[in-house]
Amino acid sequence: MADTEAAVTGQGTPDQPEKQPKSVRVVLLALMIAMMLAMLDNMIVGTAMPTIVGELGGLQHLSWVVTGYTLATAASTPVWGKLGDMYGRKGAFLSSIVIFLIGSALSGMAQDMGQLIGFRAVQGLGAGGLMVGVMAIIGDLIPPRERGKYQGMMAGVMALAMIGGPLVGGTITDNWGWRWAFYINLPLGAVALALVTAVLHLPKKRAKAGIDYLGVVLLTVGITSIVLVTTWGGSEYAWTSARIMELIGIGVAALVGFVFWQTRATEPVLPLHIFRSRNFTLMSIIGFITGFVMFGATLFLPLYQQSVQGASATNSGLLLLPMLGAMLVTSMVAGRVTTNSGRYKVFPIVGGALMIVGLYLLSLMDTGTTRLTSGIYMAVVGAGMGCLMQITMLVAQNSVQMKDMGVASSSTTLFRTLGSSFGVAIMGALFNHRVQDVMTERAGALGSKATEQSAQLDAASLAKLPAAAREAYQHAVSAGTHSAFLLGAAIAVPVLIASLFVKEVPLKGGPQKPSAESADAAPVQMIEAV
Repeated sequence: MADTEAAVTGQGTPDQPEKQPKSVRVVLLALMIAMMLAMLDNMIVGTAMPTIVGELGGLQHLSWVVTGYTLATAASTPVWGKLGDMYGRKGAFLSSIVIFLIGSALSGMAQDMGQLIGFRAVQGLGAGGLMVGVMAIIGDLIPPRERGKYQGMMAGVMALAMIGGPLVGGTITDNWGWRWAFYINLPLGAVALALVTAVLHLPKKRAKAGIDYLGVVLLTVGITSIVLVTTWGGSEYAWTSARIMELIGIGVAALVGFVFWQTRATEPVLPLHIFRSRNFTLMSIIGFITGFVMFGATLFLPLYQQSVQGASATNSGLLLLPMLGAMLVTSMVAGRVTTNSGRYKVFPIVGGALMIVGLYLLSLMDTGTTRLTSGIYMAVVGAGMGCLMQITMLVAQNSVQMKDMGVASSSTTLFRTLGSSFGVAIMGALFNHRVQDVMTERAGALGSKATEQSAQLDAASLAKLPAAAREAYQHAVSAGTHSAFLLGAAIAVPVLIASLFVKEVPLKGGPQKPSAESADAAPVQMIEAV
């Protein structure tokens, strides 16, 4: 029986190294495709948006194409994790892929902007389960000692998606049309669906308790309010406007009600007992801040490169290679070292320190900074993020019992998503305010008028400005990025502090007795007839 279990789970004995069977490697390929789908989608669609608006119209609703997707993803993420814990990981994951593909097909067939926004929300519902499913299934299939290596591979997929997304989106839109930005998901998703259906074998579950519908509603309302505040605040509405204040009130009330209800629910959608683990709570904080910094950096660096360093839109994406490449390499190295040594505490500490230093260096960039210098600064930030990206997921999963694996994965993903929303909103507001001030100082009324609609000018708008106003705008963007990255460096300090308090529980590859600190150190016992 022990041999059968090892064959299915890929777990070795205490005296033998881990060796994954071919079926597990095939499943991992399917998981990588699913991760690629989840990460690529927004990158590709972002490049195609000008063409979409040109054909469908509805420019005033443009932001909802992204916002609808983001809202549905964030709101559904914890629900997918809980469904996997209650009814089985495989069924939940397959369902999320199917919903994502249905949303993709419908989005490609949209005839107006309203339909596209609605279909993107359907797509987002499925996307919420993709990343959660990937990480939770890895937690089920791979023993703790081996997870770092495979989760590092997933971080590499995320980095490649960030690099290749805009390029793929531009190529598809120019040659096949914008609808194929959605249709391209169908063959890839079909492959992942077939592989997972045929090869993945996990024990079926059937929870006695029903779904916590009230908890789902309260959490959805709370998350939706938060995302809308961070999306609309300072752009659609003033931060002090009645609409933003209403959303803040609704969000706070919903989340307070959610926390209260989770202490009473029979099968809570987010069991609060997982936060009793110090490591899990620390990883949630670190994940939130990592999302805050990462998405803020990827938003403002291309803008700086295009406006100040004169890069084209395509080249600005390629110029992010130092950051994303460093993130890819360090995440793979961190995963490999964790697998070989069973230790991981050093990576959050080093990652936090590198992120602080890198963001401070980026804040020093001005109109005279060369691409080589900025590339080195980006590589430092990327190395820091690479040390943090998947180690946070690994430690979070190792801090809970196996029955809460899905909830742990979804919570970590959710905190990172919310962190990215806050990062884009807060760093964006600071950037826009600083650009406006500097433009007024350097170019007077002309400069203020040039950026009154948006502090982020595209290449065409920038070319139309008089030489004096263009030079003022370059200085303004430099000042704006200085403020944004300086804020990012300050926000990253808690990552280093939190990392110092992580209690390292050595990871082992084979069966072991559960400890009080890490209940999930026990092996995954998946008995499946082969």
